[in-house]
Amino acid sequence: MIPGTPIGARRDGPAEELENRRRDSLGVRTLSQNSSEGHMIRANSEEQRPLPRVLVVDDEEFIRELYKNVFESNGMTVFSAQSGEEAVDLFKSMRYKPDIIIMDHRMPGKDGIETTKEILKIDPTVPIVFSSADETVRDDALAAGAVSFWSKPFSMSVFVSAMKDLHEQKRKLSPHHFH
Repeated sequence: MIPGTPIGARRDGPAEELENRRRDSLGVRTLSQNSSEGHMIRANSEEQRPLPRVLVVDDEEFIRELYKNVFESNGMTVFSAQSGEEAVDLFKSMRYKPDIIIMDHRMPGKDGIETTKEILKIDPTVPIVFSSADETVRDDALAAGAVSFWSKPFSMSVFVSAMKDLHEQKRKLSPHHFH
Protein backbone atom coordinates (compact mmCIF):
# COMPACT_ATOMS: atom_id res chain seq x y z
CA MET A 1 0.00 0.00 0.00
CA ILE A 2 1.24 3.49 -0.85
CA PRO A 3 1.71 5.58 2.33
CA GLY A 4 -1.15 7.99 2.84
CA THR A 5 -3.54 6.04 0.60
CA PRO A 6 -6.92 5.57 2.27
CA ILE A 7 -8.00 2.09 3.21
CA GLY A 8 -10.85 1.21 0.89
CA ALA A 9 -10.10 3.98 -1.62
CA ARG A 10 -11.85 3.53 -4.96
CA ARG A 11 -9.82 1.27 -7.23
CA ASP A 12 -10.32 -0.10 -10.72
CA GLY A 13 -10.39 -3.79 -11.58
CA PRO A 14 -12.76 -6.74 -11.23
CA ALA A 15 -11.73 -7.59 -7.68
CA GLU A 16 -12.66 -4.12 -6.45
CA GLU A 17 -15.93 -3.71 -8.37
CA LEU A 18 -18.10 -4.89 -5.46
CA GLU A 19 -16.41 -2.49 -3.00
CA ASN A 20 -16.75 0.37 -5.50
CA ARG A 21 -20.48 -0.32 -5.87
CA ARG A 22 -20.87 -0.36 -2.05
CA ARG A 23 -19.10 2.99 -1.78
CA ASP A 24 -21.17 4.43 -4.64
CA SER A 25 -24.38 3.32 -2.92
CA LEU A 26 -23.38 5.40 0.10
CA GLY A 27 -23.32 8.50 -2.13
CA VAL A 28 -19.62 8.93 -1.49
CA ARG A 29 -16.80 9.55 -3.93
CA THR A 30 -13.08 9.70 -3.37
CA LEU A 31 -11.22 12.69 -4.73
CA SER A 32 -7.89 11.99 -6.41
CA GLN A 33 -4.58 12.55 -4.62
CA ASN A 34 -4.18 15.63 -6.84
CA SER A 35 -7.30 17.24 -5.41
CA SER A 36 -7.10 20.21 -3.10
CA GLU A 37 -7.81 18.24 0.08
CA GLY A 38 -8.02 14.55 -0.80
CA HIS A 39 -11.12 14.15 1.39
CA MET A 40 -14.23 12.14 0.73
CA ILE A 41 -17.27 14.33 0.10
CA ARG A 42 -20.91 13.39 -0.16
CA ALA A 43 -21.76 13.98 -3.78
CA ASN A 44 -25.40 14.76 -3.05
CA SER A 45 -24.99 16.96 0.03
CA GLU A 46 -26.21 20.52 -0.08
CA GLU A 47 -23.04 21.87 1.50
CA GLN A 48 -19.82 20.20 0.32
CA ARG A 49 -17.85 19.62 3.53
CA PRO A 50 -14.79 17.51 3.94
CA LEU A 51 -15.44 14.41 6.01
CA PRO A 52 -12.99 13.26 8.68
CA ARG A 53 -9.77 11.52 7.75
CA VAL A 54 -9.08 9.10 10.58
CA LEU A 55 -5.83 7.28 11.39
CA VAL A 56 -6.43 4.17 13.50
CA VAL A 57 -3.41 2.89 15.44
CA ASP A 58 -3.97 -0.55 16.96
CA ASP A 59 -1.98 -3.78 16.86
CA GLU A 60 -5.12 -5.94 16.63
CA GLU A 61 -6.26 -6.46 13.04
CA PHE A 62 -9.84 -7.15 14.16
CA ILE A 63 -10.03 -3.75 15.87
CA ARG A 64 -8.52 -1.93 12.88
CA GLU A 65 -11.05 -3.63 10.57
CA LEU A 66 -13.93 -2.81 12.93
CA TYR A 67 -13.02 0.89 12.95
CA LYS A 68 -12.49 0.84 9.18
CA ASN A 69 -15.92 -0.68 8.52
CA VAL A 70 -17.79 1.56 10.95
CA PHE A 71 -16.04 4.81 10.01
CA GLU A 72 -16.20 4.18 6.25
CA SER A 73 -19.91 3.37 6.49
CA ASN A 74 -20.23 6.86 8.00
CA GLY A 75 -18.38 8.45 5.06
CA MET A 76 -14.97 8.84 6.69
CA THR A 77 -11.62 8.09 5.09
CA VAL A 78 -9.66 5.58 7.18
CA PHE A 79 -5.94 4.90 7.36
CA SER A 80 -4.39 2.40 9.75
CA ALA A 81 -1.15 1.41 11.40
CA GLN A 82 -0.49 -1.72 13.45
CA SER A 83 2.28 -0.25 15.59
CA GLY A 84 3.52 3.02 17.00
CA GLU A 85 6.52 3.00 14.68
CA GLU A 86 4.31 2.46 11.64
CA ALA A 87 1.94 5.22 12.78
CA VAL A 88 4.76 7.77 13.12
CA ASP A 89 6.26 6.81 9.74
CA LEU A 90 2.84 6.96 8.05
CA PHE A 91 2.01 10.29 9.68
CA LYS A 92 5.32 11.80 8.51
CA SER A 93 4.73 10.58 4.95
CA MET A 94 1.13 11.78 4.59
CA ARG A 95 0.65 14.82 2.39
CA TYR A 96 -2.78 15.41 3.93
CA LYS A 97 -2.62 14.68 7.63
CA PRO A 98 -5.49 12.90 9.38
CA ASP A 99 -8.11 15.01 11.13
CA ILE A 100 -8.26 12.60 14.06
CA ILE A 101 -6.02 9.80 15.34
CA ILE A 102 -7.51 6.89 17.32
CA MET A 103 -4.70 5.47 19.50
CA ASP A 104 -4.45 2.16 21.33
CA HIS A 105 -2.02 1.88 24.23
CA ARG A 106 -0.62 -1.63 24.39
CA MET A 107 1.30 -2.33 21.20
CA PRO A 108 4.62 -4.01 20.51
CA GLY A 109 7.53 -1.57 20.37
CA LYS A 110 6.35 1.98 20.91
CA ASP A 111 3.24 2.13 23.09
CA GLY A 112 0.39 4.57 22.55
CA ILE A 113 1.74 7.18 24.96
CA GLU A 114 5.18 7.28 23.31
CA THR A 115 3.55 7.37 19.88
CA THR A 116 1.23 10.21 20.94
CA LYS A 117 4.15 12.29 22.18
CA GLU A 118 6.13 11.71 18.99
CA ILE A 119 3.23 12.56 16.66
CA LEU A 120 2.37 15.71 18.65
CA LYS A 121 6.00 16.87 18.29
CA ILE A 122 5.45 16.73 14.51
CA ASP A 123 1.99 18.34 14.60
CA PRO A 124 0.65 19.59 17.94
CA THR A 125 -2.76 20.39 16.41
CA VAL A 126 -3.89 16.86 15.51
CA PRO A 127 -6.44 15.53 18.02
CA ILE A 128 -5.46 12.12 19.38
CA VAL A 129 -8.20 10.06 21.00
CA PHE A 130 -7.06 7.19 23.19
CA SER A 131 -9.07 3.98 22.98
CA SER A 132 -7.81 1.36 25.39
CA ALA A 133 -8.95 -1.35 27.76
CA ASP A 134 -6.14 -0.28 30.10
CA GLU A 135 -7.87 2.31 32.29
CA THR A 136 -4.68 2.76 34.35
CA VAL A 137 -3.07 4.81 31.54
CA ARG A 138 -5.87 7.38 31.31
CA ASP A 139 -4.01 10.14 33.19
CA ASP A 140 -0.73 9.45 31.35
CA ALA A 141 -2.52 9.49 27.97
CA LEU A 142 -4.19 12.82 28.70
CA ALA A 143 -0.93 14.25 30.08
CA ALA A 144 0.83 13.14 26.86
CA GLY A 145 -1.65 15.24 24.85
CA ALA A 146 -4.62 13.01 24.07
CA VAL A 147 -7.84 15.05 23.83
CA SER A 148 -9.95 12.26 25.30
CA PHE A 149 -9.79 8.70 26.60
CA TRP A 150 -12.32 6.01 25.74
CA SER A 151 -12.24 2.86 27.85
CA LYS A 152 -12.94 -0.30 25.81
CA PRO A 153 -15.54 -1.61 25.32
CA PHE A 154 -17.81 1.27 24.31
CA SER A 155 -20.71 1.98 21.98
CA MET A 156 -19.43 2.47 18.43
CA SER A 157 -22.40 4.66 17.48
CA VAL A 158 -21.65 7.03 20.37
CA PHE A 159 -17.94 6.95 19.47
CA VAL A 160 -18.61 7.76 15.79
CA SER A 161 -20.86 10.63 16.80
CA ALA A 162 -18.16 11.96 19.13
CA MET A 163 -15.54 11.74 16.34
CA LYS A 164 -17.82 13.67 13.97
CA ASP A 165 -18.34 16.31 16.67
CA LEU A 166 -14.59 16.52 17.28
CA HIS A 167 -13.95 16.94 13.55
CA GLU A 168 -16.60 19.66 13.27
CA GLN A 169 -15.12 21.48 16.28
CA LYS A 170 -11.63 21.29 14.75
CA ARG A 171 -13.00 22.46 11.38
CA LYS A 172 -14.59 25.52 12.98
CA LEU A 173 -11.36 26.37 14.83
CA SER A 174 -9.14 25.89 11.76
CA PRO A 175 -11.23 26.81 8.70
CA HIS A 176 -8.14 27.46 6.58
CA HIS A 177 -7.38 23.70 6.64
CA PHE A 178 -10.73 22.95 5.01
CA HIS A 179 -11.31 24.59 1.64
